[in-house]
Amino acid sequence: MKDIQEKDTHEHGSHNHDHNHGKMPIVLYFIGLALALIALFLDGENSLLQNSLFSIASISAGYHVIILEGIGETIENTKNKKKFTPNSHILMGTASLGASLIGNFWEGTLLILIFSGAHFLEDYAEGRSKREITKLLEMNPTTARLITSDGNTTIVDVNELKVGDQLQVLNGDQVPIDGTILSGSTSIDESSINGESIPKEKSKGDGVFGSTINGTGTFTMEVTKENKDTVFSKILQLVNQNQENQTKASSIIQKFEPKYVKFVLIAIPLFILLTPVLFDWTWSQSIYRGLVLLVAASPCALAAATVSVTLSATSNLAKRGVLSKGSSYLSQLADIQAIAFDKTGTLTKGKPEVTNDYFADSVDKESMIDIVVALEKESNHPLASAILKKYEQKNKLAIEVENQIGKGLTGVYNGKTYRIGKPSSFDAVSDEYTRLNKEWASEGKTVVYVSENEQVIVLIGLMDVPSENAKATIDYFKKLGIHTTLITGDSEMTGQAVGKQLGVDQVIANVMPEDKSKIITEQQENYGVTAMVGDGVNDAPALVKADVGIAMGDGTDVAVDVSDLVLMKNDLSKLVKAHEISLKMNRVTWQNIIFSMAVVAFLVVVSLLGLTDIAISVIIHEGSTLVVILNGLRLLKTK
Repeated sequence: MKDIQEKDTHEHGSHNHDHNHGKMPIVLYFIGLALALIALFLDGENSLLQNSLFSIASISAGYHVIILEGIGETIENTKNKKKFTPNSHILMGTASLGASLIGNFWEGTLLILIFSGAHFLEDYAEGRSKREITKLLEMNPTTARLITSDGNTTIVDVNELKVGDQLQVLNGDQVPIDGTILSGSTSIDESSINGESIPKEKSKGDGVFGSTINGTGTFTMEVTKENKDTVFSKILQLVNQNQENQTKASSIIQKFEPKYVKFVLIAIPLFILLTPVLFDWTWSQSIYRGLVLLVAASPCALAAATVSVTLSATSNLAKRGVLSKGSSYLSQLADIQAIAFDKTGTLTKGKPEVTNDYFADSVDKESMIDIVVALEKESNHPLASAILKKYEQKNKLAIEVENQIGKGLTGVYNGKTYRIGKPSSFDAVSDEYTRLNKEWASEGKTVVYVSENEQVIVLIGLMDVPSENAKATIDYFKKLGIHTTLITGDSEMTGQAVGKQLGVDQVIANVMPEDKSKIITEQQENYGVTAMVGDGVNDAPALVKADVGIAMGDGTDVAVDVSDLVLMKNDLSKLVKAHEISLKMNRVTWQNIIFSMAVVAFLVVVSLLGLTDIAISVIIHEGSTLVVILNGLRLLKTK
């Protein structure tokens, strides 16, 4: 665990070194902008001062984007790939320098201001969100109660535990490590491992997992795995490993940019060298036309083509309760061919509700409800909360309740003993009740019996029911031909029952956290770009592994931290809206790219024909930039 934490710290530190330069770049940019504005309002008699201010403004505003990232990254990428690998920052810097060399200092500065400004806006839109596993590490148990040879207990570090050690786990404690119960019985909240909202009842011989939360019972256990091999440790390792392996999805322009830059950087020098021979131009004319062509070919509008689109899309979604950690993830969302959902808390509400009940004909239903409510009020079990929410007590009864692990709640009223427990804790049950129990269980429901003097008289069926918009969300993706999968740690019966209600294409049940990550890999291999929607710690490896990880806003901090999109208020209809907007974002982005390149092509042609100069080129460039920005702002509209 220590190795994981150190490795994570090291890698994030490296990332910061590469990309985080503090507030200085933006300060220098605004200094450059201020100097450019001052120079712009100087009269012609101060041309030397004016041009000097423009030059200083270009250096200041472009220091981070052109010098650090343009020249710096070009050198670094060239070394790494062992071939010349320029980026558009170099092209814009060369164009600005060329404009200044032929005396158009303002145009050269304007190019830098536009390109650098677009770059900072893109950084802001992306957020450069770093995926952290700090909260995940904090959830990992650090100490355990070791039972010594003399029968006493002592607190030790979890990392010191060995297979075969015996531990004591008190009520309310966190289970320190994976093992097997030796004595005692309890109920354990295993949601951090399997996402299941209903605690599991455990007794001698049952396995327990580290990081899960013990209920009201106290038990002793034997360690079966070292700390580095526990299920929770595997979650940590998978999250860390998947973060290392995941590459940021390239935007459309990032894929197109290198080839375009190389082409321009090769074409312009060739143009300058060949035109004196082919067209009998003077070297002065050739150099001038080459620089005009360089300015014409500079993708000003292209630099801004995605900024307004992504800012508008992310702003629109934020208003709707969808937080995006990067426009590239929104772009990926539009391209998904498969989407996997966790069950509990994602497709379902995450809390059981009473769905069925059956009262024997001989029972006074109103009086029986009063007794059931009186018993359940003394329990903190999630099923008790669901029953209390369903039934309203007409008469308040004072019943002394005993909570017996494995048997349930027991209380005496009017000389009769009443008990609420799981079906397996009752011996003699009528065929009718057995039939109903099997029928409800096949539908994924948890069934509890209520008995009077050990004779079952009431059945209550409970289920974590699908959330309000789950069915409509599944239907939406299926209509688009996107493969839908339900992944759950629950039993096959429960998973299939929920899957059938919602109409998902595939149900995969009895899944452990490390399996979820493997399933996502298989989905990527079988279908292509894959999204994962989840809300729990156990979903973290899969959320990171997926091309787009989507967390429910009411889920665990860990799931939110490692995801790419966050749906606030656990509303799946927001996922549908996010997908619709991502599709529109990609369409508008392509519109801007095609328009931007059409403008560049037009300017290149008229430049070759000698029908334009650098001033006209800059004016047309800025006009086209305004057009693509306004086109992108259309995404701010909400219905």
